[in-house]
Amino acid sequence: MPPPRDLKAAMSKAQTPLPAFIRDNARWLAAGFLLTFFSSFGQTFFIGLSGNAMRARFHLSGGEFGALYMVATLASASTLPMLGRLLDIMPGWKVARFCLPLLALACVLVTLAPNVVLLTVAIYMLRLFGQGMMTEIAFTETGRWFVANRGRAMSLVVPGQPAGTAVFPVVVVLIDSASGNWHVAWLCSAAVLLLIALPAIVGLMRVERIPNAIEAQANARRAVVRDWTRAEVVRDPILYLLLTGLLAPPFIATTVFFHQGYLTALRGYSPLTFAAAFPVMSVATVIFGFVCGHLVDRFGSLRLLPWFLAPLALASLAVALIAPVWGIYVFMLLLGISNGFTGTLLGALWPEVYGLANLGGIRAIIVSAMVLSTALGPGITGALIDRGIALPVQMVGMALWCVVASAFLAVAARAVARRNADWAAGRAIA
Repeated sequence: MPPPRDLKAAMSKAQTPLPAFIRDNARWLAAGFLLTFFSSFGQTFFIGLSGNAMRARFHLSGGEFGALYMVATLASASTLPMLGRLLDIMPGWKVARFCLPLLALACVLVTLAPNVVLLTVAIYMLRLFGQGMMTEIAFTETGRWFVANRGRAMSLVVPGQPAGTAVFPVVVVLIDSASGNWHVAWLCSAAVLLLIALPAIVGLMRVERIPNAIEAQANARRAVVRDWTRAEVVRDPILYLLLTGLLAPPFIATTVFFHQGYLTALRGYSPLTFAAAFPVMSVATVIFGFVCGHLVDRFGSLRLLPWFLAPLALASLAVALIAPVWGIYVFMLLLGISNGFTGTLLGALWPEVYGLANLGGIRAIIVSAMVLSTALGPGITGALIDRGIALPVQMVGMALWCVVASAFLAVAARAVARRNADWAAGRAIA
């Protein structure tokens, strides 16, 4: 359902030129960017860089390490909804103020863990406070700070993640090579979090953003979604229809990144193959994040929803069918396109579906489900690898998943649009 004409006019007035938008909102955009950037220390790609070293230290097979990772991430997913609710009852900077030190502690614990149990605890903390809460704070606060320009703002915050994937793999490989000890990179990560990330992010977020008069007008006209409670959301069948597609990107990307060592050995790639290809993904993510941000502000996230899995389906087929080393670059390019659309689209989607009043708690439920998918990915695929089903074969099934899920997303998008239109019409009559 297209936006009404007066809403389009108000939103058009609120669309300032990009340089001016960045200048006027640099504080909040920088805070969101840094949150997603430093979430890298809890992301699968970063943990996977030391995966072979961890496996060797504790004599774990690929399946055993995948199971360990799955347990830690499942525990993280179960904890995240409770922590995410804090964003509905206290300022985001206060939540960041305790999450960042705990993420730094997790980095140190990785190096000190004397057994598999404490290694699992360390990975649990990395996943909870890194991948989970850092991105949860960034997207929830950005979704609240910006309404008329939400797509544009998300497209400037989301690049923090690809920037991390472009920078950190090469830095970690260089540190490991220079020091000869994989612990050093983790200790450096803890120091960076405490000395740079913590003061910068908290300092930037302490000032709340107040929309100007034109934005406020556009925001009021765009308030055509009722505010759902968490209890209503978990009983909403449309949520689960949406999740059939929205869980595919984290599941598939996590699987490939987690098993990068396995895939490198399987196809005889050099150790730097994946590290060198990450910048390709990062550049594509940034470019297509901006494209998606423009499309979201123009058409709304619901109209884009049925199409955003197409690049991921092609990326999965690239891993499955292209054995030469250049196939990794094709995969990273397509995954970057997918990430650009996924990060920006999902950052803007939930306010359009469930409103803003309980966004922190609702997003925590969604992110928890996505974290759950990142737990299941390595565990399930690792077990299949141990049973002789190679990862390239599994990737064909993942491509098929994307195709089927796109049909479900189309149905869900139409249902949400009808629901919002009915609510807005009832509100106008009242």
